[in-house]
Amino acid sequence: MGLRVGVGIATVGRAAVLGETLAELRRQVRPADRVIVCGAAAEDVAGVEGAECFIGPRGLTAQRNAVLAAAADCDVLVFFDDDFLAAPGYLAAIERVFAAHDDVVAATGQVVADGIKGPGLSAADARALLQADSGGDGMWEVYNAYGCNMALRLTTLRAHGLVFDERLPLYGWYEDIDLCRRAARHGRIVHVAAARGVHLGTKLGRISGLRLGYSQMVNPVYLARKGSYSWGRAVRSMARNLAANLGRWLMPEPWVDRRGRLRGNVLGLVDLCRGRADPGRILAL
Repeated sequence: MGLRVGVGIATVGRAAVLGETLAELRRQVRPADRVIVCGAAAEDVAGVEGAECFIGPRGLTAQRNAVLAAAADCDVLVFFDDDFLAAPGYLAAIERVFAAHDDVVAATGQVVADGIKGPGLSAADARALLQADSGGDGMWEVYNAYGCNMALRLTTLRAHGLVFDERLPLYGWYEDIDLCRRAARHGRIVHVAAARGVHLGTKLGRISGLRLGYSQMVNPVYLARKGSYSWGRAVRSMARNLAANLGRWLMPEPWVDRRGRLRGNVLGLVDLCRGRADPGRILAL
């Protein structure tokens, strides 16, 4: 089809899990032309095989921008989380869509199961789920791609100078929405049902509940102010996360720091009221 399709992965503290993700990538019926991995320290990519690995500045947005810069010869770049196991037909499905629809600027696949919503899934769990999966078909427009599996048309990003916003540090809460909505000014964002995979939702290497809770309040407002997120969606997101953390703080799930998130929510709301809210403040928390 004439497209060079790369895979980019930003990783911190999950070398073993990353190995499982790369093992699944080697099973793609349409192999990636390049697999580029950016860690924040040497141990993040220790023992990793089957990928071009380098070390960049710590933080999801910074690491993903480093991968974008390294993928200069690719037409389409698929960002996978380091704990996303893609079904063998994933890249083939993405390539078909981008080749057939030149107005598609971003795409996301079908998450068969998402461990982020629970205690997490093992690689064995994911492989069993993918083997039992009956597949899917069809394509439809969506508001944004899900960052754990997000394909981007690089010619569009380069033409308009689009990169991830590095003012969203560390976990980069909502960096996927921000970039997608800026790209959506130049084309469509679609869901590709045939591009399938499982997100393990691994708990290792995640930021503290306090920092995440702060980002849950401050980042949506920051994006709304810059025009990449609607105010209605921002308010609903903030209310939903505050309600979830408040509702579970007495009996939190073992895998979620609800009390830390709630403290962060409160700090974020206080900073918003005082006019000093900044996504980068989580670096000092």
